[in-house]
Amino acid sequence: MSVTIKDLQAYKREGRRFAMLTAYDFTTARILDEAGVPVILVGDSLGNTMLGYDTTLPVTMEEMLHHTRAVRRGLKNALLVGDMPFMSYHASAEDAIRNAGRFLQDGGANAVKLEGAGRVVELTERLTAMGIPVMAHLGLTPQFVNQMGGFKVQGRSDEAAERIQRDALALQEAGAFSMVLEGIPASLGGLISRRLDIPTIGIGAGPDTDAQVLVIQDMLGLSGERVPKFVKRFADLRGAMTTAVGDFMAEVEGGTFPGPEHSYGTGAAPSPAPAEAAIYGAADKG
Repeated sequence: MSVTIKDLQAYKREGRRFAMLTAYDFTTARILDEAGVPVILVGDSLGNTMLGYDTTLPVTMEEMLHHTRAVRRGLKNALLVGDMPFMSYHASAEDAIRNAGRFLQDGGANAVKLEGAGRVVELTERLTAMGIPVMAHLGLTPQFVNQMGGFKVQGRSDEAAERIQRDALALQEAGAFSMVLEGIPASLGGLISRRLDIPTIGIGAGPDTDAQVLVIQDMLGLSGERVPKFVKRFADLRGAMTTAVGDFMAEVEGGTFPGPEHSYGTGAAPSPAPAEAAIYGAADKG
C-alpha cells in the first residue's frame, strides 16, 4: 500500500520513527522502494551528486523534473517528494504555484519541499490550500548558502534558536505536513520535535527528531573522502566499485574475459530472447 502524508502524521502520533533517503534515478528508486523506505526525496542535492555542480544553486526545474520522473517510475509504495530548486518559488507566488504544480503533474511527485520561512509561510498556506502538500525545511538551508556565509550550523545562539522555533510553528500552522531540520544543535532538534504535531526529519539535527534523512551517495559511501559530520557510511560502495572495475580491466587486458560461458557457440543456437532478437535483427539490417 502506498505511503501517504497521513501515514507519516500517524507515525508521529504513534511515536514510530522512520527513514527518508534521496534518490535521483530509476534503479536506485526501485531498490529503495523494494527495501521498504517510506519516503523518497528527489533533492536538489542532485546538483552536487549527479551533475557535478559546486552548490545546489544552478539546478533548474527541468533538471529536477527529469530526475523526478525517473524516480517515480521506480516506485510503487514510497511517498515521493520533489525539492523545489533555487528561484523556482522566489520571484512570485504565481511562479511557486506553477512550478509546484509541475512537480505533481509532470514529475509524479506526491509533495514538494521548500526551504526557509518568511514569505515561504504564506506560500505553504497557498499551496496546501490548492492540494499541493508541502514539506518544510529549516536550519541550514543550502539555497541560502551565500546569505549564511557558508555551510554552517544554525541556531546556536538563543536568539537564532528562538527564531527557528517560531518559524517551525508558523510553517506547521500554514499547513506543512512535515519538516526537515538540517544542521542545528541536537538539543534544538529535539525541542522543536516535541513542540510540533507534524513529524520532523533530521539531517544533522541530533537523534531526537521523528525521522532521519541522508543523501544516498553519502550513506552508501559513494561520495569522496570528506563528508559532513552527521553522515554515517553504512557501506563502502565506492571501494567495491573500484575493485570491480579493476578486476574487469585486468581480465580484459589478460584475455580471460569474455570466457566460453560468456560467448556464443557456432552450432545451432537457441532462439534469442525478444530483446536480443530486436538488437541483432537491427544489426543484420544495417
